[in-house]
Amino acid sequence: MSILREFLWVIIVVGAIAALLFAVSGTWPAVVTIESESMVPHMNVGDLVFVVQADRFGQLQSWTEGKETGYTKFGDYGDVIIYNPNGGTKTPIPFIGGAHPIIHRAMAFEEPGSTLVAYVNPSGGKHTPTSYIPITKDNFTAQGSIIPSPDPDIGFIVPLNSTDSHGGYITKGDNNWRSDQGSGLSHYTSLGAIEPVKPEWIVGKALFTVPLVGYLPLNIIPVAIIIILLILLHEWYLRKKETSKSQVKPGNKSKKRK
Repeated sequence: MSILREFLWVIIVVGAIAALLFAVSGTWPAVVTIESESMVPHMNVGDLVFVVQADRFGQLQSWTEGKETGYTKFGDYGDVIIYNPNGGTKTPIPFIGGAHPIIHRAMAFEEPGSTLVAYVNPSGGKHTPTSYIPITKDNFTAQGSIIPSPDPDIGFIVPLNSTDSHGGYITKGDNNWRSDQGSGLSHYTSLGAIEPVKPEWIVGKALFTVPLVGYLPLNIIPVAIIIILLILLHEWYLRKKETSKSQVKPGNKSKKRK
């Protein structure tokens, strides 16, 4: 029964924490973990990210909007959003699957019917551009390759051979050389190439990070096993201690009879 009480207590505490997080953030999951290096150096693997509703603590701003207003978050213009690619499964189911949410920066919002574009940073994660300019014949080869600019502050906007049918946000990892849409990141989702992010696909925006703490969720199964073993060991220790106290030595009994 004591083991059952321990588990019930854990469930109550976890439930109370989850309810508090949801009340503050307005969305779920309220915390996520950085699992890749796509946002380095502004977010690192193992960072625990606190997520809030897109319009909480100010309206969501893209990179292009942030540059106009001066709004920055995590070392660059605009907000970093957490979204479900192509509106897929909100939370992946262990051993079954589901599209993992992606944590990338919102670059711009494209209207329905517009030509889909890619934001390209030739420097990759080595340097963050302070501006993106349309691609021209002067910086684009006949083979379709971008000629790196001598100015690392310059990125390029490359039109793609497709149209954005529904409208949405173009997103990009700060450490990636190209935006998600049209970059062949279909391994993120079983639904195919990533489309512009509809507002309803957005889980929330990143508010702040806590370094290293995210390694616990990344290793949730071994952590859970360790916690369960510790609970069982603690219970075994208490029972052994109780058994030792209840035992009376024969010598003590004889003294009491005298």
